[in-house]
Amino acid sequence: MTNKPSPFEVLPTHHSDQREPLVNHMINAHVQSPSRAAELLVCFIGLQISYLTWGFCQESLMTTQFSPTPMVPDGRFPSAAFAVFSNRVVAIIVAYVAVKNRHGTVSNGAAPLLSFAPCALSNTFSSWSQYNALKFVSFPVQTIFKSSKIIPVMIMGRLLKGTVYGSKDYFEAVLITLGVFIFSYYTKKHSGDQAGSEAIGIIFLTCYICCDAFTSNWQSKIYQRYGKANVDSFQMMFGVNSFAIFFTSLGLLTSGELPVIIEFLGQNPVAFWYNFITSITSATGQLFIFRTIKEFGPVTFSLIMTTRQIFSITLSAMYFHHAMSIKSLCGATLVFSVIGYQIKRKSIAKADRR
Repeated sequence: MTNKPSPFEVLPTHHSDQREPLVNHMINAHVQSPSRAAELLVCFIGLQISYLTWGFCQESLMTTQFSPTPMVPDGRFPSAAFAVFSNRVVAIIVAYVAVKNRHGTVSNGAAPLLSFAPCALSNTFSSWSQYNALKFVSFPVQTIFKSSKIIPVMIMGRLLKGTVYGSKDYFEAVLITLGVFIFSYYTKKHSGDQAGSEAIGIIFLTCYICCDAFTSNWQSKIYQRYGKANVDSFQMMFGVNSFAIFFTSLGLLTSGELPVIIEFLGQNPVAFWYNFITSITSATGQLFIFRTIKEFGPVTFSLIMTTRQIFSITLSAMYFHHAMSIKSLCGATLVFSVIGYQIKRKSIAKADRR
Protein backbone atom coordinates (compact mmCIF):
# COMPACT_ATOMS: atom_id res chain seq x y z
CA MET A 1 0.00 0.00 0.00
CA THR A 2 1.34 3.44 -0.95
CA ASN A 3 1.82 5.93 1.88
CA LYS A 4 0.28 9.31 1.21
CA PRO A 5 2.51 12.35 1.79
CA SER A 6 1.81 14.87 4.49
CA PRO A 7 1.94 18.66 4.22
CA PHE A 8 4.13 18.61 7.32
CA GLU A 9 6.94 16.58 5.75
CA VAL A 10 9.91 18.72 4.78
CA LEU A 11 12.96 16.53 4.30
CA PRO A 12 13.73 12.88 5.05
CA THR A 13 14.81 12.41 8.63
CA HIS A 14 17.46 10.08 10.02
CA HIS A 15 16.41 6.51 10.68
CA SER A 16 16.75 3.99 13.48
CA ASP A 17 16.32 0.23 13.30
CA GLN A 18 13.07 -0.07 15.22
CA ARG A 19 9.92 1.74 16.11
CA GLU A 20 10.24 3.78 19.29
CA PRO A 21 8.34 6.46 21.22
CA LEU A 22 9.03 9.90 19.82
CA VAL A 23 11.29 11.24 22.57
CA ASN A 24 13.36 8.03 22.76
CA HIS A 25 13.59 7.93 18.98
CA MET A 26 14.99 11.47 18.90
CA ILE A 27 17.49 10.76 21.64
CA ASN A 28 18.71 7.46 20.25
CA ALA A 29 18.79 8.54 16.61
CA HIS A 30 20.23 12.00 17.00
CA VAL A 31 22.09 12.30 20.29
CA GLN A 32 24.48 9.38 20.44
CA SER A 33 27.45 11.33 21.78
CA PRO A 34 28.15 14.40 23.90
CA SER A 35 29.16 16.32 20.78
CA ARG A 36 25.82 15.54 19.08
CA ALA A 37 23.97 16.54 22.23
CA ALA A 38 25.92 19.81 22.31
CA GLU A 39 25.14 20.45 18.64
CA LEU A 40 21.44 19.84 19.22
CA LEU A 41 21.54 22.20 22.20
CA VAL A 42 23.22 24.87 20.07
CA CYS A 43 20.55 24.51 17.38
CA PHE A 44 17.78 24.66 19.99
CA ILE A 45 19.17 27.76 21.69
CA GLY A 46 20.00 29.40 18.34
CA LEU A 47 16.46 28.94 17.03
CA GLN A 48 14.88 30.11 20.28
CA ILE A 49 17.05 33.23 20.61
CA SER A 50 16.74 34.12 16.92
CA TYR A 51 12.97 33.83 16.66
CA LEU A 52 12.03 35.02 20.13
CA THR A 53 14.13 38.16 19.54
CA TRP A 54 12.75 38.49 16.00
CA GLY A 55 9.15 38.26 17.23
CA PHE A 56 9.69 40.70 20.09
CA CYS A 57 11.37 43.31 17.88
CA GLN A 58 8.83 42.83 15.09
CA GLU A 59 5.92 43.45 17.46
CA SER A 60 7.72 46.41 19.06
CA LEU A 61 8.43 47.92 15.65
CA MET A 62 4.84 47.72 14.41
CA THR A 63 2.95 48.55 17.64
CA THR A 64 5.08 51.19 19.42
CA GLN A 65 3.99 54.82 19.28
CA PHE A 66 7.23 56.54 18.30
CA SER A 67 7.89 60.28 18.11
CA PRO A 68 5.73 61.89 15.40
CA THR A 69 7.38 63.41 12.35
CA PRO A 70 6.01 65.90 9.80
CA MET A 71 5.24 63.09 7.35
CA VAL A 72 4.20 60.56 10.01
CA PRO A 73 2.10 62.53 12.52
CA ASP A 74 0.72 59.42 14.29
CA GLY A 75 4.22 58.15 15.20
CA ARG A 76 3.57 54.60 13.92
CA PHE A 77 6.20 52.84 11.83
CA PRO A 78 5.17 53.85 8.31
CA SER A 79 6.52 51.17 5.97
CA ALA A 80 6.12 47.39 6.18
CA ALA A 81 7.75 47.26 2.74
CA PHE A 82 10.95 48.76 4.15
CA ALA A 83 10.97 46.20 6.97
CA VAL A 84 10.72 43.40 4.42
CA PHE A 85 13.39 45.04 2.25
CA SER A 86 15.79 45.22 5.21
CA ASN A 87 15.28 41.55 6.01
CA ARG A 88 15.94 40.55 2.41
CA VAL A 89 19.14 42.62 2.18
CA VAL A 90 20.67 40.85 5.16
CA ALA A 91 19.39 37.46 3.94
CA ILE A 92 20.96 37.84 0.50
CA ILE A 93 24.31 38.82 2.03
CA VAL A 94 24.24 35.66 4.16
CA ALA A 95 23.16 33.57 1.16
CA TYR A 96 25.87 35.07 -1.04
CA VAL A 97 28.60 34.23 1.47
CA ALA A 98 27.24 30.69 1.94
CA VAL A 99 26.90 29.97 -1.80
CA LYS A 100 30.31 31.45 -2.58
CA ASN A 101 31.93 29.45 0.20
CA ARG A 102 30.22 26.19 -0.75
CA HIS A 103 30.35 26.34 -4.55
CA GLY A 104 33.11 28.85 -5.27
CA THR A 105 30.74 30.91 -7.40
CA VAL A 106 27.41 32.67 -7.11
CA SER A 107 25.15 30.17 -8.78
CA ASN A 108 21.56 29.01 -8.53
CA GLY A 109 22.54 25.50 -9.49
CA ALA A 110 20.57 23.86 -12.27
CA ALA A 111 17.52 26.09 -11.80
CA PRO A 112 17.28 29.19 -14.05
CA LEU A 113 17.07 32.46 -12.17
CA LEU A 114 13.54 33.25 -13.39
CA SER A 115 12.21 30.08 -11.78
CA PHE A 116 12.58 31.78 -8.38
CA ALA A 117 10.50 34.84 -9.32
CA PRO A 118 6.99 33.47 -8.52
CA CYS A 119 7.88 32.29 -5.01
CA ALA A 120 9.92 35.46 -4.41
CA LEU A 121 6.84 37.56 -5.18
CA SER A 122 4.61 35.46 -2.92
CA ASN A 123 7.26 35.45 -0.19
CA THR A 124 7.55 39.24 -0.35
CA PHE A 125 3.79 39.73 -0.18
CA SER A 126 3.41 37.23 2.67
CA SER A 127 6.05 39.04 4.76
CA TRP A 128 4.49 42.42 3.96
CA SER A 129 1.08 41.12 5.06
CA GLN A 130 2.56 39.68 8.25
CA TYR A 131 4.05 43.02 9.30
CA ASN A 132 0.86 44.92 8.48
CA ALA A 133 -1.30 42.44 10.40
CA LEU A 134 0.42 43.48 13.65
CA LYS A 135 -1.15 46.91 13.32
CA PHE A 136 -4.56 45.31 13.84
CA VAL A 137 -4.17 42.04 15.79
CA SER A 138 -1.91 40.91 18.62
CA PHE A 139 1.23 38.86 18.12
CA PRO A 140 -0.24 35.80 19.94
CA VAL A 141 -3.18 35.80 17.50
CA GLN A 142 -0.78 36.07 14.58
CA THR A 143 1.40 33.24 15.90
CA ILE A 144 -1.52 30.86 16.41
CA PHE A 145 -3.13 31.91 13.13
CA LYS A 146 -0.01 30.80 11.25
CA SER A 147 -0.79 27.21 12.23
CA SER A 148 -3.92 27.31 10.06
CA LYS A 149 -1.78 27.61 6.91
CA ILE A 150 -1.88 23.81 6.75
CA ILE A 151 -5.07 23.88 4.69
CA PRO A 152 -3.73 26.41 2.12
CA VAL A 153 -0.50 24.35 1.95
CA MET A 154 -2.54 21.24 1.14
CA ILE A 155 -4.60 23.08 -1.46
CA MET A 156 -1.50 24.55 -3.13
CA GLY A 157 0.22 21.17 -3.04
CA ARG A 158 -2.76 19.66 -4.81
CA LEU A 159 -2.92 22.41 -7.45
CA LEU A 160 0.81 22.85 -8.10
CA LYS A 161 2.13 19.32 -7.70
CA GLY A 162 -0.92 17.02 -7.73
CA THR A 163 -0.16 15.86 -4.19
CA VAL A 164 -2.74 13.59 -2.57
CA TYR A 165 -3.17 13.75 1.20
CA GLY A 166 -4.71 11.23 3.58
CA SER A 167 -7.95 11.63 5.53
CA LYS A 168 -5.99 11.98 8.79
CA ASP A 169 -4.13 14.97 7.35
CA TYR A 170 -7.40 16.71 6.49
CA PHE A 171 -8.92 15.89 9.88
CA GLU A 172 -5.88 17.26 11.72
CA ALA A 173 -5.93 20.38 9.55
CA VAL A 174 -9.60 20.98 10.40
CA LEU A 175 -8.92 20.55 14.14
CA ILE A 176 -5.99 22.98 14.01
CA THR A 177 -8.09 25.52 12.11
CA LEU A 178 -10.86 25.14 14.72
CA GLY A 179 -8.35 25.75 17.51
CA VAL A 180 -7.02 28.82 15.70
CA PHE A 181 -10.57 30.18 15.35
CA ILE A 182 -11.31 29.63 19.06
CA PHE A 183 -8.07 31.28 20.14
CA SER A 184 -8.48 34.24 17.76
CA TYR A 185 -12.14 34.82 18.62
CA TYR A 186 -11.78 34.72 22.40
CA THR A 187 -8.56 36.75 22.42
CA LYS A 188 -10.24 39.61 20.61
CA LYS A 189 -11.42 42.71 22.41
CA HIS A 190 -15.04 42.80 21.41
CA SER A 191 -15.56 46.56 21.43
CA GLY A 192 -17.27 47.96 18.37
CA ASP A 193 -14.42 50.35 17.67
CA GLN A 194 -11.97 47.51 17.20
CA ALA A 195 -14.15 45.09 15.25
CA GLY A 196 -13.26 46.65 11.89
CA SER A 197 -9.52 46.77 12.57
CA GLU A 198 -9.50 43.15 13.74
CA ALA A 199 -11.23 42.13 10.51
CA ILE A 200 -8.53 43.94 8.53
CA GLY A 201 -5.88 42.11 10.54
CA ILE A 202 -7.50 38.74 9.77
CA ILE A 203 -7.54 39.65 6.06
CA PHE A 204 -3.80 40.41 6.20
CA LEU A 205 -3.15 37.12 8.01
CA THR A 206 -5.19 35.20 5.44
CA CYS A 207 -3.12 36.79 2.67
CA TYR A 208 -0.01 35.82 4.60
CA ILE A 209 -0.83 32.13 4.99
CA CYS A 210 -2.07 31.77 1.39
CA CYS A 211 1.05 33.39 -0.07
CA ASP A 212 3.29 31.45 2.29
CA ALA A 213 1.60 28.20 1.22
CA PHE A 214 2.30 29.05 -2.43
CA THR A 215 5.93 29.90 -1.61
CA SER A 216 6.72 26.59 0.08
CA ASN A 217 5.00 24.52 -2.60
CA TRP A 218 6.69 26.42 -5.45
CA GLN A 219 10.07 25.91 -3.80
CA SER A 220 9.27 22.22 -3.45
CA LYS A 221 8.37 22.17 -7.13
CA ILE A 222 11.78 23.66 -8.00
CA TYR A 223 13.51 20.95 -5.96
CA GLN A 224 11.41 18.30 -7.72
CA ARG A 225 12.11 19.63 -11.19
CA TYR A 226 15.84 20.32 -10.86
CA GLY A 227 16.81 18.00 -8.00
CA LYS A 228 17.92 18.77 -4.45
CA ALA A 229 21.40 17.63 -5.40
CA ASN A 230 21.54 20.41 -8.01
CA VAL A 231 19.88 23.21 -6.02
CA ASP A 232 20.72 23.46 -2.32
CA SER A 233 18.97 25.53 0.35
CA PHE A 234 21.45 28.43 0.14
CA GLN A 235 21.09 28.66 -3.63
CA MET A 236 17.33 28.74 -3.10
CA MET A 237 17.78 31.45 -0.47
CA PHE A 238 19.96 33.51 -2.83
CA GLY A 239 17.61 33.16 -5.82
CA VAL A 240 14.46 34.02 -3.88
CA ASN A 241 15.99 37.01 -2.10
CA SER A 242 17.47 38.37 -5.35
CA PHE A 243 13.97 38.87 -6.73
CA ALA A 244 12.54 39.83 -3.33
CA ILE A 245 14.93 42.79 -3.12
CA PHE A 246 13.86 43.87 -6.61
CA PHE A 247 10.16 43.69 -5.71
CA THR A 248 10.51 45.54 -2.39
CA SER A 249 12.76 48.22 -3.93
CA LEU A 250 10.21 48.76 -6.70
CA GLY A 251 7.45 49.02 -4.11
CA LEU A 252 9.35 51.58 -2.02
CA LEU A 253 10.13 53.75 -5.04
CA THR A 254 6.67 53.68 -6.62
CA SER A 255 4.78 54.18 -3.34
CA GLY A 256 6.83 57.19 -2.28
CA GLU A 257 7.59 55.59 1.10
CA LEU A 258 11.37 55.95 0.87
CA PRO A 259 11.64 59.64 1.91
CA VAL A 260 9.01 59.02 4.60
CA ILE A 261 10.95 56.16 6.16
CA ILE A 262 14.26 58.03 5.96
CA GLU A 263 12.77 60.98 7.86
CA PHE A 264 11.09 58.67 10.38
CA LEU A 265 14.19 56.60 11.17
CA GLY A 266 16.29 59.74 11.42
CA GLN A 267 14.08 61.00 14.25
CA ASN A 268 13.43 57.58 15.79
CA PRO A 269 16.71 55.65 16.08
CA VAL A 270 15.03 53.07 18.33
CA ALA A 271 12.83 52.07 15.39
CA PHE A 272 15.96 51.70 13.26
CA TRP A 273 17.46 49.28 15.80
CA TYR A 274 14.25 47.25 16.06
CA ASN A 275 14.26 46.94 12.27
CA PHE A 276 17.97 46.10 12.15
CA ILE A 277 17.68 43.38 14.80
CA THR A 278 14.70 41.74 13.06
CA SER A 279 16.79 41.60 9.88
CA ILE A 280 19.76 40.00 11.62
CA THR A 281 17.71 37.47 13.61
CA SER A 282 15.66 36.56 10.54
CA ALA A 283 18.90 35.61 8.74
CA THR A 284 20.42 33.74 11.68
CA GLY A 285 17.12 31.92 12.16
CA GLN A 286 17.22 30.67 8.57
CA LEU A 287 20.77 29.39 9.09
CA PHE A 288 19.72 27.47 12.20
CA ILE A 289 16.70 26.09 10.32
CA PHE A 290 18.90 24.68 7.57
CA ARG A 291 21.37 23.27 10.09
CA THR A 292 18.73 21.66 12.31
CA ILE A 293 16.84 19.99 9.47
CA LYS A 294 20.06 18.74 7.88
CA GLU A 295 21.55 17.30 11.07
CA PHE A 296 18.50 16.22 13.07
CA GLY A 297 15.60 16.00 10.61
CA PRO A 298 12.21 17.70 10.32
CA VAL A 299 10.66 15.97 13.37
CA THR A 300 13.18 17.47 15.77
CA PHE A 301 12.95 20.81 13.99
CA SER A 302 9.13 20.83 14.24
CA LEU A 303 9.28 20.11 17.97
CA ILE A 304 11.75 22.95 18.53
CA MET A 305 9.66 25.42 16.54
CA THR A 306 6.44 24.38 18.29
CA THR A 307 8.20 25.07 21.59
CA ARG A 308 9.30 28.42 20.18
CA GLN A 309 5.70 29.33 19.36
CA ILE A 310 4.63 28.66 22.95
CA PHE A 311 7.52 30.74 24.30
CA SER A 312 6.74 33.56 21.83
CA ILE A 313 3.09 33.74 22.85
CA THR A 314 4.01 33.72 26.56
CA LEU A 315 6.66 36.44 26.15
CA SER A 316 4.34 38.62 24.07
CA ALA A 317 1.40 38.22 26.46
CA MET A 318 3.55 39.09 29.48
CA TYR A 319 5.46 42.05 28.02
CA PHE A 320 2.72 43.62 25.89
CA HIS A 321 -0.10 42.75 28.34
CA HIS A 322 -2.30 40.76 25.96
CA ALA A 323 -5.31 39.43 27.85
CA MET A 324 -6.16 35.80 27.07
CA SER A 325 -9.23 34.05 28.46
CA ILE A 326 -9.52 30.41 29.48
CA LYS A 327 -11.43 29.72 26.25
CA SER A 328 -8.64 31.22 24.13
CA LEU A 329 -6.07 29.11 25.98
CA CYS A 330 -8.19 26.03 25.26
CA GLY A 331 -8.00 26.90 21.57
CA ALA A 332 -4.20 27.22 21.76
CA THR A 333 -4.00 23.90 23.62
CA LEU A 334 -6.02 22.21 20.88
CA VAL A 335 -3.68 23.59 18.20
CA PHE A 336 -0.46 22.52 19.90
CA SER A 337 -1.90 19.14 20.92
CA VAL A 338 -2.84 18.29 17.34
CA ILE A 339 0.55 19.47 16.06
CA GLY A 340 2.29 17.35 18.68
CA TYR A 341 0.20 14.30 17.80
CA GLN A 342 0.82 14.85 14.10
CA ILE A 343 4.59 15.02 14.63
CA LYS A 344 4.50 11.79 16.63
CA ARG A 345 2.31 10.04 14.03
CA LYS A 346 4.63 10.98 11.18
CA SER A 347 7.69 9.91 13.16
CA ILE A 348 6.14 6.47 13.76
CA ALA A 349 5.09 6.20 10.10
CA LYS A 350 8.68 6.86 9.00
CA ALA A 351 9.94 4.19 11.40
CA ASP A 352 7.41 1.69 10.03
CA ARG A 353 8.51 2.36 6.44
CA ARG A 354 12.05 1.43 7.40
